[in-house]
Amino acid sequence: MGEAKRRKTALGEKYGQEFRILPWIPITKTQADKFMKLTTRVSWFGIGLMVLIWLTIRFIGPVFGWWEVVG
Repeated sequence: MGEAKRRKTALGEKYGQEFRILPWIPITKTQADKFMKLTTRVSWFGIGLMVLIWLTIRFIGPVFGWWEVVG
């Protein structure tokens, strides 16, 4: 019997319901899923913001004469 099967029989219905990142902070599967969805959205927002800043620096600013891109 493998370790996962032993753990499953020992925990019974609680198997897979809760895990701990730090020993004093229990996290449920639904909380972990919500956290992953939130961090994914924030990451895409950051990528979009980075692209917008790059476009402003590279194209929009020079078109309006705010600065010159050298190189």
